[in-house]
Amino acid sequence: MDYISQGLHFFHQGGTVMYFLLAASLFVVFIGIERALYFARADAGRSFAHTFMLHIANGQFKEAVQLTEAKRGSISDILFSAISKNSKNSRKMNSYMEVQSGIALSKFRNRLYYLSVIVTMAPLLGLLGTISGMISTFSVFNLDAGDPTAITGGVGEALIATAMGLCVAIIALGVHAYFSQRIENIVTDMEMCFSVAENNRIELARAAGVKGVLETSVHADGSTEGDEA
Repeated sequence: MDYISQGLHFFHQGGTVMYFLLAASLFVVFIGIERALYFARADAGRSFAHTFMLHIANGQFKEAVQLTEAKRGSISDILFSAISKNSKNSRKMNSYMEVQSGIALSKFRNRLYYLSVIVTMAPLLGLLGTISGMISTFSVFNLDAGDPTAITGGVGEALIATAMGLCVAIIALGVHAYFSQRIENIVTDMEMCFSVAENNRIELARAAGVKGVLETSVHADGSTEGDEA
């Protein structure tokens, strides 16, 4: 209870800006929880990419297709749809994976921009609290004659607001860095899996039971020709 009462005392001593910093900190926690839940649903994981490419390397195309169907996540869903519904033509399959990966990455990056804003804004709010505290400290209208607490109270408000702003910014930066790194891993997995799937399109399509697959070759002028495999 002493820690709670002391924390409340420091919070009130920090001034009005502390309420804005509290709201920013709660927003960071909300974004962190929401993004963690979304990544848990939509990220197939690095193990999926490793297993998928291992199946392809060993010529186990049927197992690779079954893996994309069984595993839930953005990469596996895109691969399964690309193989089972868009693999008749190389250009169509490539375009589908490119568009869908862009949509998936946009969803992964959703709300992370607000974290970068808070990283910049929180120290500025702390600085605003510092300026407010220093103004009240050196204002002759707020000083009681011979009362040193009038000065120390303003300095305390300035220091508390600054510390709170830095803490919020550090937490937001940590959360943003964590999810940014996970997105980089997802981008790497997407590029490797999609490249492997495109290079082995015909074998994967046959393993998925797709009929009328075209062996398409792309010329320098962008034209294509193909025969049914």
